[in-house]
Amino acid sequence: MKNWVGQLLRGIIAIALAGSLVAQAAMVLLLFSETDDVPRASRMAIALIGLLGVGCLQLIAVCVWKLLTMVRRGTVFSDASFRYVDCIIGAIATGGVLIFAIGVVARYANHSAPADVVAPGMVGFICGMSLVAFGVAMVVYVMRTLLTQAVSLDSQTKRLQSELDEVI
Repeated sequence: MKNWVGQLLRGIIAIALAGSLVAQAAMVLLLFSETDDVPRASRMAIALIGLLGVGCLQLIAVCVWKLLTMVRRGTVFSDASFRYVDCIIGAIATGGVLIFAIGVVARYANHSAPADVVAPGMVGFICGMSLVAFGVAMVVYVMRTLLTQAVSLDSQTKRLQSELDEVI
């Protein structure tokens, strides 16, 4: 990977992390704000889900940063990289659960209010988005499997190279 691509990606991650901290601060303010049109339980649930969701995104960003460091050092094809990829998969799957939880809270809000607060179609759309998140987690899992094969081939190549060096 070109050095400038890694640097650009690090810059984007740094900006995203700074923005996510601002978003988390806004969600904390939402926890303590008083609005009459949204039930307090729903407002708190959405804010907490949002905090956890942004935390998942932050974990993904940090893991990608670590993997970029490993790419730069040439150590990405090692067993140490699996820890970061596993964290990414877990964070994406957790994000899928949190998206589904938003749908559950929206459905609850519709039953606790006299009129639909959230359109029923939107609840279905939110549940569909959680399926998409799980699909992304599965794609990353497939990529992890490819990484496993690459690590195996890399170690086998090193072993064969050392054997060849001994023969020569």
